[in-house]
Amino acid sequence: MDSFSTVIRTASHEQHVEAETSTFMSDLLGGRLGVDAYARYTEQLWFVYEALESHAERLAADPVAGPFVRPELYRLAALERDLAHLRGPRWRAGVTALPATRAYADRVRECAETWPAGYIAHHYTRYLGDLSGGQIIRDRAEKTWGFEKKGDGVRFYVFEGITNPAAFKRAYRELLDGVRADELEKQRIVGECKKAFALNTAVFRALGEEFPLSA
Repeated sequence: MDSFSTVIRTASHEQHVEAETSTFMSDLLGGRLGVDAYARYTEQLWFVYEALESHAERLAADPVAGPFVRPELYRLAALERDLAHLRGPRWRAGVTALPATRAYADRVRECAETWPAGYIAHHYTRYLGDLSGGQIIRDRAEKTWGFEKKGDGVRFYVFEGITNPAAFKRAYRELLDGVRADELEKQRIVGECKKAFALNTAVFRALGEEFPLSA
């Protein structure tokens, strides 16, 4: 029988690929969009991570979600530093969430407040994704828009508290394998992972509509 972490990865593979290959992300990684599109994307991330991390301290004591609450993963402070660099010191006055982003953040917050196991699904799809594929975005941003290597503008992707990402990801998957949930609840978590990727893809779609390439 496959481990739970393998089940999650396999079951959500199609949604994961759809998110990664969205038109917006393809254009961003291809260097075909300007830095404003990157900054707008960073704004949307702030709303999602605010929802994720505003409940983290309370969930740290939860028997199901608690083991996943790891301060070394926190991204909100790094995002705020990036936004100050990208948008200026008064960035909060101008930051806005797209409707798709609002729906995503609302769902994260709903899970955090009412369903800790569902929160795990969003925690997994975000943090492990940014720890892995996010490094491609960082590298592209540094090369395309001239950010200092691992400096302001790309600090979101720099996990300074994780010295060995491969070992951390192995340990994280072991946490998933040992999650305190029965088989029915695990299937619900898998379903929420798929939903998380779909919500993320909707944000990419909305960003693609906001930043279409000229024909």
